[in-house]
Amino acid sequence: MKLQTKIQLSLMMFLLYCIWGAWYGQMSKYLTNQLSATGVEVGQAYAMFSLAMLVSPFLVGLLADRFLAAEKLLAGLNLAGAALLYALVSVREAGTFIWVLLLYCLTFTPAIALTTSIAMRQMGRPETEFPPIRVFGTLAWIVVVNVVGWYGWGDQATIFEVSMVLSLVLGFFSFFLPHTPPTGNTGSVTWAHFIGKDAFVLFRSRSFVIFFLSSVLVCIPLAFYYTWANPSLTDAYIQAFPDRDPGGFGIENKMSLGQVSEVFFLLLLPLAFRAWGIRMIFIVGLAAWVIRFLFFGYGTADETPWMLYSAILLHGICYDFFFVSGQIYIDQKAGPAIKAQAQGLITLATYGIGMFLGNLIAGYVKDSNTLQGITHWTGVWLIPAGIAAIAAVLFVFFFRPGAVPSSKGDLA
Repeated sequence: MKLQTKIQLSLMMFLLYCIWGAWYGQMSKYLTNQLSATGVEVGQAYAMFSLAMLVSPFLVGLLADRFLAAEKLLAGLNLAGAALLYALVSVREAGTFIWVLLLYCLTFTPAIALTTSIAMRQMGRPETEFPPIRVFGTLAWIVVVNVVGWYGWGDQATIFEVSMVLSLVLGFFSFFLPHTPPTGNTGSVTWAHFIGKDAFVLFRSRSFVIFFLSSVLVCIPLAFYYTWANPSLTDAYIQAFPDRDPGGFGIENKMSLGQVSEVFFLLLLPLAFRAWGIRMIFIVGLAAWVIRFLFFGYGTADETPWMLYSAILLHGICYDFFFVSGQIYIDQKAGPAIKAQAQGLITLATYGIGMFLGNLIAGYVKDSNTLQGITHWTGVWLIPAGIAAIAAVLFVFFFRPGAVPSSKGDLA
């Protein structure tokens, strides 16, 4: 891969994850503090992101595989997203906010699969070339979350304004990305194609079925983390140090350590592939999910802060060893004609089905563990710990990846 192409793809990842990181982890605090949203409403807001994942990736994957250059499609989506973010910042009522957010998410969520597809289409060996590119997305999350934390924007509309400006930048920049033309079939299109029929061939592989189901399950705990980690840590420090200003705890800055960990383990991922293989990488990642939620549930800011810091730092293993590895696994499984749809398929399982259910469950569980404005966070975190344990057991006993498929997309 040319150096210019590496720089373009790295900057693409950096901008995309800056847009996402500016608002996603902080939105629960914004909704609670500024719009007086309940836990259920916060869960519904996050569920809109997942609902968009259910609706958009297959259609966009189809367009990128058959009809439109992926970089031009990415440009159009980001420019439309900037316009919707401009509208979102003026909304002052939780119910209306949720529906405007859905419209925005319908423009943003396809970009996750599109950027992965654009990057991997330029690579000969994605298992070694993709992690150093993808790491710039993690670095972006670290940068933008720390900026939000330093300036105290975590519960302000500024988080969406930052995303709006960056969406404009990525929209115009996308026109200059490496040309990624359609590569799929040119025959007639039926309604079956619009629901991703071409990628359903992957379900012929038993291991892929197990991976798909495990991805759905583990994304329920992931939704708990993104939705409630920030408020949970804030409450932990307020309880431990009631005389201090909550704005001085630097929760966003502490949470950015998770992305620092993600960078470290992302760079280790090529070595892990060679030393362990895909199955062991997945198992280690799933075990880390269980441990981190137990630490969140039982850690305290005064007596056992190491548990809270460890829970944050485990994010690198949790995310890289399951989700990034999963993207590489899917790229290996899919034939060249359905790569974009295949990435959309796993996006459907993770940020779509799994996190849609997880966000709704997370909102209900939080309200169920809240009495007179005080949340019993241990009860909240034990639920995702249990779900992650089920996913780990399912994966250990039933996932057998077999041989790496050929370039024609043969299924192992």
